Amino acid sequence: MRLLFLGDIVGRAGRSAILETLPGLRVRWKLDFVVINGENSAGGFGITEKIHMELLDAGADAVTLGNHSFDQKETLVYIERQDRLIRPINFPPGTPGRGAGLYEARNGAQVLVVNALGRVYMAEMDCPFRAVEQELISCPLGHAADAIVIDFHAEATSEKQALGTFVDGRVSLVVGTHTHTPTSDERILPGGTAYMSDAGMCGDYNSVLGMVSDEPLHRFVTRIPKDRFEPAMGPATISGVAVDIDDASGLARHVRAVRIGGCLSPSEPDFW
Repeated sequence: MRLLFLGDIVGRAGRSAILETLPGLRVRWKLDFVVINGENSAGGFGITEKIHMELLDAGADAVTLGNHSFDQKETLVYIERQDRLIRPINFPPGTPGRGAGLYEARNGAQVLVVNALGRVYMAEMDCPFRAVEQELISCPLGHAADAIVIDFHAEATSEKQALGTFVDGRVSLVVGTHTHTPTSDERILPGGTAYMSDAGMCGDYNSVLGMVSDEPLHRFVTRIPKDRFEPAMGPATISGVAVDIDDASGLARHVRAVRIGGCLSPSEPDFW
């Protein structure tokens, strides 16, 4: 199975790059399944239902979120009817929406997508390790699911690496989001799980984490807020990770960072 995961979309620049590029990638790479983190897609904070539908129409099979899941208040309502929009599984009980979803890929495989939120340097949440474990017990690889993808929206690479080790051999891919900076550590763990500490963002990298640099710089220098954060509007880089998954085992055979367009050095899979 050919799977593509794309990191945090930041604002209009990131959305436009996805909408223009993803339909062609699905055809050119013969992709079976695509997951995108969309939690910064609406002006850098949250996601609207309209944007969610645009991403699905462009070729996303599921959209994950993170700590900005409900920054757009309308999400509290529409997330209940959008079964392909997934918020972190370790939000407190009673939070609207779902933390995991089982979907059919274009090759007929059943793909479980799980979203979890880290706790190191983040707002306190329920334990992501226990929440993920319960989901894997309910929908194990090789039985209920043919492939499993975990988007771990977390700050600390140590916490991300720990989760990767925790589920190694039991899921197809663990990929980090949230830092908006792609790491170069994509690899297959000893048990066969593909891993990358952070997929990076889909946005303008001539910025501060996808935001126009003036306001973040002012706050760092003066410690005083002056204005709102605004998403940068320059040419965007699409960042993520591509994984070739063995149909029999559900584990990874190949993994490669994806960087297309913008100002970062390009990277595309060479195993398809």
